[in-house]
Amino acid sequence: MSDSTPIHRAPATPVARQALALAGVFQAASLVDELARTGQVEQRVWETLIHATLDTNPESFEAIYGGHPNNLRRGLEVLEMVVGRRQANPVVLRYGFSLLMLMSKLRNNNAMMDELGQHLTRIQGQAEHFGETHENVIASLGEAYQKTVSTFKTRIVVQGDPSLLQTRMMPERVRAILLAGIRFALLWHQQGGRRWKLVVQRGPLKKTLDQLG
Repeated sequence: MSDSTPIHRAPATPVARQALALAGVFQAASLVDELARTGQVEQRVWETLIHATLDTNPESFEAIYGGHPNNLRRGLEVLEMVVGRRQANPVVLRYGFSLLMLMSKLRNNNAMMDELGQHLTRIQGQAEHFGETHENVIASLGEAYQKTVSTFKTRIVVQGDPSLLQTRMMPERVRAILLAGIRFALLWHQQGGRRWKLVVQRGPLKKTLDQLG
């Protein structure tokens, strides 16, 4: 993340924090789709997700996503489509809501939560040495996802270009992004986010998204 990124004041309302955390989930979902189809990632989007995954003890809420809502712009745009009942990429939506479901399963599995925490502590040391987006760090994040969340019977089946999905480091990159989605899903829940609120709080959420935009 750039040192020059402006740090904005943390969102004042619970709904704003929920919106930004949920945007992180859909940003991860969107990036998985892009990576699986094209093999490419938008660097700012990628760095925001990886940083959030590694920063398990942030100084503030806004530090998680680098201090500026624009770092979550792609996810916010998907969320705006969901709230506004506009047509969004069904694959991205499937990934996003699957991440919320997997987060719920993870929350109810204390042993797995502890195991994931141990993985991340070790990977943080790697990131300090190599840098957050170094392939050794990404490989370790992918492995952490594979050994924890990926063991649930319910899994996310990634669609894309089969030849791309088999290239070097691609499985690890996809899993690292999925882990980032889980990170933001947990954050969303911690901020009071619940799936039923997406229906009953559609108005306040839409207003908040307009303000963030």
